[in-house]
Amino acid sequence: MVVGGFGGVDGPVGSFSGKITLSVVITCIVAASSGLIFGYDIGISGGVTTMQPFLQKFFPSVLRKAAEAKTNTYCVYDSQVLTSFTSSLYIAGLVASLSASRLTAKIGRRNTMMLGGLTFFAGAAVNGGAANVAMLIIGRILLGFGVGFTNQATPVYLSEVAPPKWRGAFNTGFQFFIGIGVLAANCINFVTAKRSWGWRLSLGLAVVPAVIMTMGALFISDTPSSLIQRGKMEHARHSLRKVRGKDCDVEPELAELKMASGIAKEANQEPFVTIFERQYRPHLVMSIAIPFFQQLTGINIIAFYAPVLFQSVGFGNDSALIAAIILGSVNLASIVVSAGVVDQFGRKFLFMEGGIQMFVSQVGVAVVLAVTTGVSGTKEISKGYAILVLVLMCMYAAGFGWSWGPLSWLVPSEIFPIKIRPTGQSISVAVNFATTFVLSQTFLTMLCHFKYGTFLFYAAWNALMTIFVVLFLPETKGIPLDCMNSVWEKHWYWRRFVTG
Repeated sequence: MVVGGFGGVDGPVGSFSGKITLSVVITCIVAASSGLIFGYDIGISGGVTTMQPFLQKFFPSVLRKAAEAKTNTYCVYDSQVLTSFTSSLYIAGLVASLSASRLTAKIGRRNTMMLGGLTFFAGAAVNGGAANVAMLIIGRILLGFGVGFTNQATPVYLSEVAPPKWRGAFNTGFQFFIGIGVLAANCINFVTAKRSWGWRLSLGLAVVPAVIMTMGALFISDTPSSLIQRGKMEHARHSLRKVRGKDCDVEPELAELKMASGIAKEANQEPFVTIFERQYRPHLVMSIAIPFFQQLTGINIIAFYAPVLFQSVGFGNDSALIAAIILGSVNLASIVVSAGVVDQFGRKFLFMEGGIQMFVSQVGVAVVLAVTTGVSGTKEISKGYAILVLVLMCMYAAGFGWSWGPLSWLVPSEIFPIKIRPTGQSISVAVNFATTFVLSQTFLTMLCHFKYGTFLFYAAWNALMTIFVVLFLPETKGIPLDCMNSVWEKHWYWRRFVTG
């Protein structure tokens, strides 16, 4: 059992809730910048795969298909080799995220983030200089290891460093930087698409966010929890005093962290075995369900293929890239909204509101496409209806940006006791990557065969996940990490697993 368990679930528990200091703000901003590399990759891939010089060099069959007069609107980009370019990263990320749980326990959260940045840098360099498809795939695999390490370590780092009262806002910073990465990539694609060598620049510039986050990590310390786990008590005291403020008495919080770490060490069990114990059933279910549902909102598929999608529904190449930029801007703005309200309204409310908004938007897109392109998908969509699709997609992006986007990183990182926290986060990230791989590998084929029904498919999942949240997700706002067991003990369903 996790240490603590005292107090209710309606607000901060314990006497060391902490305050916002300049140091904790800077530390969390630097750590959250790890999201840049994941966001940049998500944004850059879709744009590059619409660039003719890139397709001509690596995937000429896609151009031949596009040149055929009878090509179905939805099927132009249906190529398994092309989707392999995008989705190969996620298999590597899955492997890296699972191995990262042991890595973060041995070398710490910060050092794992730095390792991820260096690996991503290498992948970006290989992709920028790629001469054949094999080099592209190797580069993507290196990028996958990079984001696997950082996506596992960063949310845990942010949750462990942030004051409990403001943990939601600080953890949202990771998704905010993912959004910045996506938007920056879309803008770069818009400029580079006009050059025959533009795809190389787009892919190679991924070294920039890798350098930013790796250099930044050099100037922050590891989390107190991680340092205590590795027996570095004085370093932990210094780290905690740095983020909580020099005038703050950190000893009570330090003692609580030390006690939690001691219990974890006394158990001396393999974390991947411990997490399957009955008392951790709710934690395990959430670590699987939340990232699984996040990807089944359809967001990463939309982000990967936004330029492709907008071209398919009537936008020209430049217009499609501009539409993707607009979509990224809306998503980024909505993440800022989430940061401002997540610790006020709570996680559960935002999950529910966002799910309903995404459901309505995707049903709307499906209806517009069904009416305008026909069941066969051979009719051309007018500019007016194409803009209506963009508006509905922006509504969808906003709903995701203040709900399932940031909260899917926040909640799994805050619900686990320290002895299985790295393992739980690894499982969560691995499920995210595995689901993303399957969806990214199948989306363009699904779009080709399901046509507008693809959006109804994701709308149905949005309805299901919203019902799941209503029934099974407890509210975790304001609860210190080492007191999180109280939310499960009070839940109508999960209490049967964690008590008695």
